Amino acid sequence: MKLIERYIFRRAATMFLATLLPLMGIVWTTQALTNVNLVTDSGQSIFAFLKLATLILPSVVPIILPFALVIGVAQTLSAMNTDSELTVLNAAGSSRMSIIRPVIYLAAGLSVLSFAIDNFVEPYSRVAVRRMIATAHADLLSAVVQENAFRKITDGLYVQVGARRSGGVLQGIFVADSRNPNFELVYYAREGAVDEESSALVMKDGEVHRKLPDGGVSVIKFDSYAFDLTDMTKAVGEANIRAKDRDLFYLLNPDPNDPAYKRAPLAFTAELHKRFTEWTYPLLFALMALVVSSDARSHREARVHPMISALGAALVIRWMTFYAANSAEDSIWFVPLMYFVPLAAGAFAIHQLASNRRLDIPTTWREKLSELTTRFRFMRPAGADGEQA
Repeated sequence: MKLIERYIFRRAATMFLATLLPLMGIVWTTQALTNVNLVTDSGQSIFAFLKLATLILPSVVPIILPFALVIGVAQTLSAMNTDSELTVLNAAGSSRMSIIRPVIYLAAGLSVLSFAIDNFVEPYSRVAVRRMIATAHADLLSAVVQENAFRKITDGLYVQVGARRSGGVLQGIFVADSRNPNFELVYYAREGAVDEESSALVMKDGEVHRKLPDGGVSVIKFDSYAFDLTDMTKAVGEANIRAKDRDLFYLLNPDPNDPAYKRAPLAFTAELHKRFTEWTYPLLFALMALVVSSDARSHREARVHPMISALGAALVIRWMTFYAANSAEDSIWFVPLMYFVPLAAGAFAIHQLASNRRLDIPTTWREKLSELTTRFRFMRPAGADGEQA
């Protein structure tokens, strides 16, 4: 690359990273916090939470990477236009390709990275996350037997154990069950134990209080009672693997006996075509940013800020492809739309750049904007000019 191309490449890459890292931090923190209750309620350690949060990262990067790029490119070229650098390049006889080429190099590299993450890294991390969640559910029995810990097993079900003795004997068992809206159950037991085979909490020498909505309470004493926990626990490794969790090779040739494939075969088809289109978004969004911000413009020229135009176009394209991908899970006729939207947008952007055309505001809009600006100037206080003088 030429010196000016390296300069533009370095500035665009720096602005891209400055945009990507904060966005990734915000989205990653939001996604990680949604699973903090699962980790804490099942008695997992802080290291398990950090591992789970790290595995979420590959699913976050491909989503925000194209938007960080379009913001970085548009902001870089807008700043160069404000500093008259684009005007100087144009006056010096430099072609528009000297501006386009470094941005395309950056976008192409990010598209390759997005393809690798989408098809190989993200499926592995998704499967690992689902297995961790399944393991956390399986560890709920371990959470039950922790001493002096008031644990939420699931919504409306709480368990507390006073002490744990040798031989797996539990003392001072308290269970509050309000999952049924028609009545509430409270169990007290002097002692008990966990039956690993049947996934049940066996309580001895206790009583159960049943409270009805009208305020009535019935008390039943028992010598032995088995509280079933099967619905709240799952065997380790019984993760629900879906189409999004499969790698590219599996999607190309799915197992016909896969239960998930039998339930929703179109979901695998939609996911396959999604993998073939989503990796191009960094390149597509970079082209859109170049269309609106790669030409030198006068500061007095009426136009929408390039970043707003580029980001708005990127959001519209992303929404249309997202809608097509989701609809393709129910109807195969939406699959062509998944290709048409990025191809049409890319063809339009390439045509604009190849023909060296400027994306201007329509004349009628420009006149209305100019009229509004003039009215705003005349609406200033009468003494404003005198005060400034």
